Parts: sequence; C-alpha cells; structure tokens
Amino acid sequence: MRTEKDFIGEIALCDETLYGIQTARAVDNFSLHYKKTSPSLVKALVMVKKAAALAYEELEEKAASGKAEIHRAIAGACDHILAMETIEPLFPVDALQGGAGTSTNMNVNEVIANLALKTLGKPVGAYDVIHPIDHVNRGQSTNDVYPTALRIAAILALRSLSEQCAKLQESLQKKETSWSDIKKLGRTELMDAAPVTLGEEFGAYAQAIGRDRWRLYKIEERLRQVNLGGAAVGNASNADNAERRYRFLAYEKLRELTGIGLAAAEYPMDITQNNDVFVEVSGLLKALSVNLSKIAGDIRLMNAGPHGGIREITVQPLQMGSTIMPGKVNPVIPEMVIQTAIRVQANDFAITIAASRGEFELNAFLPLIAESLLESLCLLERAVLLFRTKCIETIAPNKDKCAALLDSSASYAASLVPELGYEEAERRVKERETR
Repeated sequence: MRTEKDFIGEIALCDETLYGIQTARAVDNFSLHYKKTSPSLVKALVMVKKAAALAYEELEEKAASGKAEIHRAIAGACDHILAMETIEPLFPVDALQGGAGTSTNMNVNEVIANLALKTLGKPVGAYDVIHPIDHVNRGQSTNDVYPTALRIAAILALRSLSEQCAKLQESLQKKETSWSDIKKLGRTELMDAAPVTLGEEFGAYAQAIGRDRWRLYKIEERLRQVNLGGAAVGNASNADNAERRYRFLAYEKLRELTGIGLAAAEYPMDITQNNDVFVEVSGLLKALSVNLSKIAGDIRLMNAGPHGGIREITVQPLQMGSTIMPGKVNPVIPEMVIQTAIRVQANDFAITIAASRGEFELNAFLPLIAESLLESLCLLERAVLLFRTKCIETIAPNKDKCAALLDSSASYAASLVPELGYEEAERRVKERETR
C-alpha cells in the first residue's frame, strides 16, 4: 500500500493503483453509481495533455534544461492510454460531478503521471519526479482543458454521426428511385388524401435527413474555437512568457493529433464562461431526432397489420413480438429509434438548463452538459446505423395493398375539382360512399 496526502488529509491506495488521492476522493464524493465519465471525453482530454507535453518537451529541449525527458514520458503515457480499448477501470469518476470537471481532469493527470513514472522505472506515486499538477497539468487549468476536450470529442462524434446520416440519406434515396412507380394513398391528419408514390414519401424522408446532415457538418465550425491556454478564467492570468510560447506550440500539436483545424478563440474568456455553442449543437441533434422519430413513426404505421392495419410495407421481422400471441412480430427498430429521439430531446432540455446556470467566469455544470451531449451523439450515431441496416434497407413494399387501398378511396376526387367544382366533386364522393 502507498499513502497519498493533500491539505484535507491522507488516503491509502494500493501500490499498483494508477490514479491518486484526488480521484479516490471524487469516487467517494460522487458515488451516484450512474455513469462513468465518457471514454470519448477522457481520450480527448488525454490528447490535450499529450499536446501540452509535446509542446513543453520542445521548449525544454531548446532551453537545454534537462527536463525534456519528463514531458517525453508524459507524452508516452498518453499514447499508452489512447491505444487502450478499455479505459474505464482507470477512470472511475462519475460523469455527474461538482467542480466543473476538476475531478475528471485530476483523474487524467494522476493516471498519466503514474504511467509516466512507470516508464521511467519509478514507483507509482513518486510525484517528486513527475507530479500530476506541476508537470502533467503544467500551464493548464480544468477550465481550459475540459471545454477544449469536450469540443474535440463532440467534433469527432459529429463527424461519425454526419457520415451515418449520409448513408441513411443514400439508402432513402435508393428507395425513392426503386419505388417511384408504386402509387399509394396519401394521408393528411391520418385521413385519406391525394395519391402519392411510395418513392415520393421516401424521397421526402431523404430530404429531411439531408438537411440534418448539412447542419451537423456546418456546426463543426463553431466548435473549432477553443480556450486552451486561457487558464482559470480565460485570460491566461497565470501565464508568463514561456507559457505563452507553450500555447502556440500546444495548438500546433493538438491540430496534428486530432486532425481538427482548432483555433484559439478571439476572446477565450467568452469560451470559458459561456456554453451556448453546446446548446446550439444539441438543438441540431434535437432536430435530427425529430426527423428520425417522424420517419420511424410513419414506417411503424405503414407496417401496421398484417391483416388489421395499413400494411403498405413490411418491416423485416427480427424477433418474437409477444409472449402470449404466437407469430406476432413488432416493428422494434422504429420503436427503438423513437425512444432514442425522446432521450435526445430530454438531453437537450438538460443541456439548455445547465448552460443557463453558469455564473460569472465559469459554468460549474459543464459535466452535465458534456455527459448529455456526448450521450446524444453516441445514441444517434448508433440509432441511425441500426435504423438504416435493420429497417430501411430491408423494407419490402406491398404493391397490391398499396393499389387496393388507393382504389377503394375517394382520392381521385381532387382531380375532378377543376372540371366539376368542389361541391359537385364532394357530392359524388358522398354518393360513392353510401353505395
């Protein structure tokens, strides 16, 4: 066992535990047993730490101070974490935490410091050699690295989601083309309306998803401005000339590591204080969720039956639908998509409220914003993928049912209005219905 201490007291930790006293305190203090901090956010934080370490390694080499080895070891520790498939055991802090993300930042600092110590052949906890704050967190504050990491994680997730939306749009467009000759009954307010084609309906769905794809692509521009180097309140008040040189180098390294055109915010204090950009991103995710929910709802209704419903299409059967009614199959993928949409909309509300609760130079509720936003991004990416592969691509049209419902309706009456007038066309409809 080893003992670590801070100004509050001491805590005993196993010798091989890679996190330290601040993480242990956070695990105890925030023991909600809800969710651990998002791995994508943790890895983005590690990228920020690596960029900082590489910047300081270069500065120390130029200064010939003999300290470059420390930052080289820190960068190597970051590489170790980034290569890991499962990182949750090293980062056990609950996602919902007080302190604006300080506990997650310290968790990352401690794990990196101890991994770096091991590469130098030093024991875990030998912070006189590599310190979690003095070395790993050098030139940084939670208040600049945490928001920067969240923006990186969000951009990477947005790119993946946008790619999935593009594939879904393409899949819907294929249905538009292949079903262009299948005439069916249109419906407004769930009542019979003018004729359409099944292809036209799916073409309209493709247009909606296309708008979502474009919006998600464009919003990345907003997220590229970060406050790294702004320190505690966004004005880099604790930075000397050496630290200013570090900032320029850190941005350069971080752009190389992430493949993202990150830029220093013109007014870093704004980025530190205000979180409206995350509300904006969440709003676009909500818009996507609305379109997905509507499309999934339509498919669910068109699939209804098989004998007592519309049944203009058949959704691929995937699993047993009832424990009492043999042979029943439910549209489970559209139902999953609708539930995902509801969760995203609930997360949007949480992000909105949390962003509005910031005071003065910081928002203490950024962990809730981070968790909600990254959850929405992850859920939507998976939901769009599953919706496409397990539902849209496998839908079969029921041409005969489409024709029968259209023929039995009075939808033809709209075409008679120009010649007969509305009232005469209406009379003929009522006459037909009473036969």
